[in-house]
Amino acid sequence: MSTTVLFPIVILGLAYLVDLLVGDPGWFPHPVVIIGKFISRLDRLLRRSSDSKLIARLKGCLFPLLIVGGTYFITYELLHLAALLSKWLAYALEVWLISTTIATKGLAAAGRGVYEALKSGDLPLARQRLSWIVGRDTEHLDEGEISRGGIETVAENIVDAVTSPLFYAFLGGAPLAMAYRAVNTLDSMVGYKNEKYLHLGWASARLDDLANYLPARLTLPFLVASSLILKYNGRNTWFITLRDAAKHPSPNSGIAEAAVAGALDIQLGGHNTYGGVTSFRANMGDRTVDIAPTHILQTIRLLYLTTALYLIVLLAVKGLLW
Repeated sequence: MSTTVLFPIVILGLAYLVDLLVGDPGWFPHPVVIIGKFISRLDRLLRRSSDSKLIARLKGCLFPLLIVGGTYFITYELLHLAALLSKWLAYALEVWLISTTIATKGLAAAGRGVYEALKSGDLPLARQRLSWIVGRDTEHLDEGEISRGGIETVAENIVDAVTSPLFYAFLGGAPLAMAYRAVNTLDSMVGYKNEKYLHLGWASARLDDLANYLPARLTLPFLVASSLILKYNGRNTWFITLRDAAKHPSPNSGIAEAAVAGALDIQLGGHNTYGGVTSFRANMGDRTVDIAPTHILQTIRLLYLTTALYLIVLLAVKGLLW
């Protein structure tokens, strides 16, 4: 195998391993934090309560243009400058940059933290840990609802936090993977359908839906395969996804959530409270068994195996194409 084939494969594989082994150390500056600061500054510059719907929507287009475009350009130039000094420095930098777009270790750790608090019987701690990773109110949730929140968060982020950034790293290396992470960060910060961001954040929300559309659907076969390997309900994984995924308000998150619900024979969705206001999210899956803390661990196993199989196929395809 020539080095032109070897290095893109090694870089992508090493980036995944770096995330698995190291994750995101709190003491080290994370690119997403930097992206978030620029989004906040741009938000303060652009947002005006007096703007009409049209003006707000036009301004909203500047978020993807400046933040996503700027992230791609800066990442590309950093790698170019590193390559001028040393090709090995550029390789190492690209591995690290791609690893920061992936969050397998962090996602699993967050879910496991909720599980461990539930296992020890410490509901206040479980509620607190869940509040760190979800937007819903957690103060009064019981064990089952805390477990549901943990399962849903791990499930939907299989795509957002792992398979989508891997897909874009496969297509365009660190610059495109970082651009995807900028899209995802924009959606999490300004892509809300509330009075504040309904128009200003519309472009960011639509771009996130578009960016995740193909990766979410490419992930489904690997969720089914992982369910079969882990001896979960593999057949139901496929069936429930086809039946229920479209019920989710997101065109993409519903795929992974419905797949997990089918695999574990549980029912996700239901009533959630945000800022004291309760809303209902359509149910996905059949309530064959009641949700329990152990289902969080089963979802984490699906996360690990699904993303590992997905990566192996990406590496194989890259080897064939180059």
